Amino acid sequence: MILYTKQSYSLTVFFTFTKNVEKHLKKHYKNVNYMLKRKIDSYLKDWKQREHKPLIIKGARQIGKTTSIRQFGKSYPSFIEINFMENPEYKSVFQHGYDPNRIIKELSLLNPEFEFIPYQTLILLDEIQEYPDATTSLKFFKEDGKYDVICSGSMLGNHYKKVSSISVGYKEDVQMYSMDFEEFLWANGYNEENIEFIYSFLKELKPLPDSIFEKLSDLFQDYIFCGGMPEIVDTFIKEKTFSNIFSKQSQLHSDYENDITKYVEGLDYAKVLNVYRHITSQLSKENHKFQISKLGHGARSREYTGCQEW
Repeated sequence: MILYTKQSYSLTVFFTFTKNVEKHLKKHYKNVNYMLKRKIDSYLKDWKQREHKPLIIKGARQIGKTTSIRQFGKSYPSFIEINFMENPEYKSVFQHGYDPNRIIKELSLLNPEFEFIPYQTLILLDEIQEYPDATTSLKFFKEDGKYDVICSGSMLGNHYKKVSSISVGYKEDVQMYSMDFEEFLWANGYNEENIEFIYSFLKELKPLPDSIFEKLSDLFQDYIFCGGMPEIVDTFIKEKTFSNIFSKQSQLHSDYENDITKYVEGLDYAKVLNVYRHITSQLSKENHKFQISKLGHGARSREYTGCQEW
């Protein structure tokens, strides 16, 4: 008779699951509705179930904000997406006041396909950095109480100065980040039981078994190469090769630089760009300290005031 301890049983579960990861992923990717699991998902579910205010989700571009909100929007009978970058005509709706009833009426006229169902509709105001003053309406949507509203955008902190009246006390703010290693493990098919088993060693300050450590080390190395951008991770998981991810990473890098030239105000964008381009080379040094003096010959801190913070 074979006796199983709790740890040996958990190891058996872990290895059994690990051997079936590829089969697990293939099954998922046959489903066109498959989505990368994100930590913001549980936050949004909790937000909906409790007494809540309009929500502003902040975060860098291309980290999956819109995708996660769209997926969450499926839990509502009606989901309305207003994108101020793709459809700048929607800006005019918010330029004549913030009464929710008038806003809903004018949005319905601009797009007859919009279906606003009181108490059953989620409204997404996306790319809010293109028209940050629209966040003033959140106070009035909260007071009206008929519709749930989520705003999403990048670099919102740099644009709040453009808002005529910030809805203090009538909104919630949450910061979203790119995928961390735990989310990367989810993407690779590992479930909560497997990850909790890994965490149990950390909590008890015990070393991981060599075989598990080697497996996780390989996965972490993949994560380091991929980074946490969902599109890159999704491509790697599907193709299991780095061949096509580096070009996408380069494009994202270029997009970030283009954002600097587009959105920097009150500062020398060339200096901001210079800071951005030196982040990896400086932080990869042993002291992990960013030094303005290393940006170029004669570079001085007073000449870069505000650029590093941006």
